[in-house]
Amino acid sequence: MSSETRGYSMWDFSISKALGLMVRTAPFLLFRMAVYFGITVALILMTGTGAGVGYGVGLFGDEDFQATSTFWGGAAGFGLTSGVIFFFRDYILYIVKAGHIAVMVELLDGKPIPGGQGQIAYARQVVTERFGQASALFALDVLIKGVINVVTGLLEGLFSILPIPGVDRIMGALRAYLRLAVGLVDEVILGYAIRTRSENAWEAAHDGLVLYAQNARPMLINAAWLTLITWVLAFVVFLLMLAPAAAVVWLLPGESSAGMFIFAVVFAWAAKVALIEPFAVACMLQVFFKVTEGDEPKPEWKGRLMQASDKFRQLGERAVSYSPLGKTAP
Repeated sequence: MSSETRGYSMWDFSISKALGLMVRTAPFLLFRMAVYFGITVALILMTGTGAGVGYGVGLFGDEDFQATSTFWGGAAGFGLTSGVIFFFRDYILYIVKAGHIAVMVELLDGKPIPGGQGQIAYARQVVTERFGQASALFALDVLIKGVINVVTGLLEGLFSILPIPGVDRIMGALRAYLRLAVGLVDEVILGYAIRTRSENAWEAAHDGLVLYAQNARPMLINAAWLTLITWVLAFVVFLLMLAPAAAVVWLLPGESSAGMFIFAVVFAWAAKVALIEPFAVACMLQVFFKVTEGDEPKPEWKGRLMQASDKFRQLGERAVSYSPLGKTAP
């Protein structure tokens, strides 16, 4: 149903249903934890190794030189590991995020899915059928994010011209909120592309973005609640992680309260993307499927997005030129 005809409610998702999805996709949660906490351990080990090398080099100078070399050694280890992770970001999106979305969509539609390790293999099969190779999914995700940023910009522009006293002073907070609120929309659009069973994922994402734009108000209202919930949870995790982060810093050469803060942030990030983020995605999938039920992409919204976004036009071109494997694109 469209946003104009639906009844008002505080939010359009069920927390109990989202938690139920988490339980039923426990193999994927464990997989996410292994991946993201593995990344955290790698960051800590490489940072510690770099700091150790810097500390050893610093023995040839005074205390200030030793502190500086230790810091830069740790920073180099952290930066190198972060670069490697960034290089594999499309694989992580393909296997971890899209795979988890695939099994959650199947469960929301009442379809049976395997348990255990078979669940991960099943999800990979679904993702491969819908999107092909990891590079294709990553390219699609980039275009989706580009269009979402344009929709967000249009909303910012709308607020900026409204005759509201002091609106210029709240625009900074509004921009920060919008960036957080739309952070998971690209994953919801991927979920829609999986749900439609369309052979042409580019076309499905194209239609999904139109549906998102014409239902932006209820989507953003629900996202506001989820943004609050997830960041409160992440802050609680951050506080809980200060103790183990302090232990890690104590084991490293030299002393640094900043290092403790950084490691606590890294631990909290791992918990957020491994456990909190899939909960938020499960909620947002419910919202999107509910507010767009029976709705069709409207030509006027397609026209608005075509005028406003180069990425949306590129997505449409990819949808038109798409052809299944073994066939020639027009």
